[in-house]
Amino acid sequence: MNFLIQLIQNYSDRYPSEKVAITMLSFIENHTNHFSRTNHHGHFTGSAWIINPDKTKILMTHHKKIGKWLQLGGHADGESDLLKVSQREAVEESGINNFVTISNEIFDMDIHEIPPIGSDPKHLHYDIRFLLQADPDKESLIISNESHDVAWIPLDKIAHYNSEQSIMRMVDKTKILNQL
Repeated sequence: MNFLIQLIQNYSDRYPSEKVAITMLSFIENHTNHFSRTNHHGHFTGSAWIINPDKTKILMTHHKKIGKWLQLGGHADGESDLLKVSQREAVEESGINNFVTISNEIFDMDIHEIPPIGSDPKHLHYDIRFLLQADPDKESLIISNESHDVAWIPLDKIAHYNSEQSIMRMVDKTKILNQL
């Protein structure tokens, strides 16, 4: 847990205007069972913002249960290493096996409400997002049973698929990478 706390603090230092770190740290301090979906208040999830080598496309999934285009990711299911979770979910949801982890630091964080689905009550996802890279020309995509579709979407078209603040924040961070 200390490793995750340090990652969140590092993120907060890099992005002091994003106040989400305060809420994440409060969740860690005031709750238990942080990495299990049996915590019906909320739990940590790990996601992957996957860029192509020239940083012009993002790999996204059209999630069946949520009904939106999103970054790949999912439940920790007891795993406290959320980078590992993001990597696992990227493979499971895309069929791509060769990812490059751009950084072990958090790329983005978001807290979002998940509506009741089936027997699962409404709850929060404390989503930790990492930056991965894959080459769309090297491997074919699969569509997992959790998705309607998986596609490489041009960075400048992401808003047509999902214009939510957290998605657009990652688009903006990707554009900054393109300037480096």
